[in-house]
Amino acid sequence: MQIKGKVVVVTGGADGIGRALVQRFHQEGAKSIVVADMNTAGALSVAKSVGGRAVRCDVGSEKDIQGLVAETERDVGPIGLFCSNAGIANFGGGADDCTSSSNEQWQRGWQVNVMAHVYAARACLPAMIARGGGTFLNTVSAAGLPNQIGDPVYAATKHAAVSFAENLAITHHHQGIRVSMLCPQAVETTMLREVGEGAQNVDGVFSPYEVARCVVEGLAVDKFLILAHPEGDHMRKKTENYDRWIGGMVELRRSFTQQSALCLR
Repeated sequence: MQIKGKVVVVTGGADGIGRALVQRFHQEGAKSIVVADMNTAGALSVAKSVGGRAVRCDVGSEKDIQGLVAETERDVGPIGLFCSNAGIANFGGGADDCTSSSNEQWQRGWQVNVMAHVYAARACLPAMIARGGGTFLNTVSAAGLPNQIGDPVYAATKHAAVSFAENLAITHHHQGIRVSMLCPQAVETTMLREVGEGAQNVDGVFSPYEVARCVVEGLAVDKFLILAHPEGDHMRKKTENYDRWIGGMVELRRSFTQQSALCLR
């Protein structure tokens, strides 16, 4: 899809990748951009910079998502691209116990990292299908492909988000619905800084603006998987020999643990 002339909604648009997407979509000639975030002041600031609209929205609430979509369709115009970008990480728990995050943390991770995508699709699909099509950009994470060391809630919910995006693309393709799934590795955002040392990826940290450029290029050719980082063979290695992959991840975790211990001395 081409961004020019489209009404675009970006959740988590007040900062990080979301803010970079808003700015890049504005440069690409989007007709109007709705910036949705729980950070109302941040959303207002970003929206003002592109002549768009700000809406306070908790993506873990289906009522909020329904209100966001209804308000946009009524007051701005038909949504051509819905960017389900908001997500959360850093669910606490002990690094040496993958069951130590609380049930409340698991539930919040599920609501924001998985159900937000479901709510967005449920709210947007009827009108998009009636119009003959529309596009979803679901920001997930590379953690949903190989895995994420040290945060089982994040890894599990991102894996589930990958599966939903695949199903959305498969089920509604014949109705003109296109889906792109953004799965970057480490990106210089507030989320990455909050997660800490272990989140620094061996392949380096990208800026949100580099990621936004990759998104625009991927959307232009209706690419399903947008990685941003150079494409590697992590998924192939994982599925080719699961036992060997698990062994490699064990060693990688040990390396991270040793590095963290050195930093604390």
